[in-house]
Amino acid sequence: MFFDTHVHLNDQQYNEDLKEVIDRAQTAGISNMVVVGFDRPTINKAMELIEEYDFLYASIGWHPVDAIDMTDEDLGWIEGLTSHPKVVAIGEMGLDYHWDKSPKDVQKEVFRKQIQLAKKVKLPIVIHNREATADIVEILKDEGAEEVGGIMHCFSGSPEVAKECVDMNFYISLGGPVTFKNAKKPKEVAADIPLEKLLIETDCPYLAPHPYRGKRNEPSYVTLVAEQIAEIKELTVEEVARVTTENAKKLFGIN
Repeated sequence: MFFDTHVHLNDQQYNEDLKEVIDRAQTAGISNMVVVGFDRPTINKAMELIEEYDFLYASIGWHPVDAIDMTDEDLGWIEGLTSHPKVVAIGEMGLDYHWDKSPKDVQKEVFRKQIQLAKKVKLPIVIHNREATADIVEILKDEGAEEVGGIMHCFSGSPEVAKECVDMNFYISLGGPVTFKNAKKPKEVAADIPLEKLLIETDCPYLAPHPYRGKRNEPSYVTLVAEQIAEIKELTVEEVARVTTENAKKLFGIN
């Protein structure tokens, strides 16, 4: 059984065929998924989905690209929702220096506030990092994020940075890019980081693995991520599935 730790089944791309997508995931052996909400509409949809499906859980937070839109009222609303037993993490949060919608100082402030919230409600955090590694590591250390730990979502950095994050009580999550032929760093990370510190994800509908690259991604494709890690580590797919599922359940506090 596989655990997809990062899905956006709350995305509009699934409006027409969500039930079929979920059915395909279950047929492929996906036992659990975490639906990630990152603004008011996607958080609301994530909360609806976890009520409807017993094997779905939610992570809720505010995306760095939209940090400029987040108010203290939004943060309080998110805090209130964390009392739901199937809300298992805060995020995705972090920094994104690729887009310039939200100034860096605003992104950093919103990032820090969400780490502080996670520590208050005692939930792990899900980190979005785009072109901002040094600042993210600095803020995680500064805010004592290792107290709650969490996930470096869709990790694209070096093995050295991955080890630094593992030392801060974070799991390294690999997605579709590890299957790309030209993806040197994710493959190095897969080889280097112990399986006990790895998670698998799709980030669907984005970043579909080979041979679906460029198409809409979906949770059933997480098996291809596991297969690639198994090949790199010279393990069976069953072993990768078992350990990464155990890792996810431990992190999220799922029995």
